[in-house]
Parts: sequence; structure tokens; C-alpha cells
Amino acid sequence: MEEKELLSANEKEGFIQTPPEIISQIDSKLSSLLDEHFLGHLKFDNGTYTIQKGSSQIVIVVRPYTQTEACVEFFSNVVTGAKITPELMHFLLRKNAELHFGAFGLIFDNTITFSHSILGSSLDEKSLKIILTTVAVICDHYDDIIVDIAGGKRAADLTTDLELE
Repeated sequence: MEEKELLSANEKEGFIQTPPEIISQIDSKLSSLLDEHFLGHLKFDNGTYTIQKGSSQIVIVVRPYTQTEACVEFFSNVVTGAKITPELMHFLLRKNAELHFGAFGLIFDNTITFSHSILGSSLDEKSLKIILTTVAVICDHYDDIIVDIAGGKRAADLTTDLELE
């Protein structure tokens, strides 16, 4: 399929790239809010931010969404090295159905994550504080439960292990 045909097919399916100006605008807004309210955050060259909240390390990234909107994603690794069993998957899916915001997931190495996303246009001081607190509280609460069910290490344990080496 030629590039022009592929672009046309993607547009029909809703895969329209967010203009760089929108990504940049939301990233600047996020950076300003973090600078003003969360002095301990780190910004990386690839446009991601991290912030420590409780025992959770939360990553924040602005991602493309539509032609007129970007998405701000907040995610945290919850447990690494857990045994991925039907019991664990059942537990995580039930929690996803019960939780009001965000969801558990698995990344490429079976690390259990928790994430929540919002539209960039709705990002403000209040939403940023609420989301960071919510993600941190959920991760802090469920990491122990997940380790009891399936083993593995909490994100806080991995940080501690690195400090001891």
C-alpha cells in the first residue's frame, strides 16, 4: 500500500495525527503546572516527566490523540515479577470494573501497571493534583495485595534494592 493510500485509510479509521503545536502547547502547560506545584519532578529529553508520590513513581507523558486534541497519560509500575495467573488476571479485571478512574495493565515484560489518561484541554492544577494523588494511592494500596496473590516486587522494593547495591 502506498503512503498516500495508507494515510487515507488511517484517516478513515480515526488515526489522525495530533499537530505538533498542540502537543507542545499541552506539554508547556504540564511543565508549568509541575514547576509551580511539584518541585521534585524530573523532566527527560523525550518529553516524559516523573514524580515521586508516596512510594509510587508516576510517569507523565503527553501523547497524540486526535487532530485537535492531545492526551495526558499518567502511569506507574505497580508490581514487577509477579506470576501472571488466571487468578491474578481475574482480580485485576474485577478491580478495573470497580475503580472509578484508571486501569491496571501489563507491559511487555509482564510488569503490572496502573494508568489514567485525560484530554490535554482539561489539564489544570486541580485535575493534576487529583490524578497524581489517585494514581499514587491506588498503587500504594494494591501493590501489597498483588504481591500476596502472585508474588513479585513492588516498585518501592525495586528502588530500595537499587539503593542497597
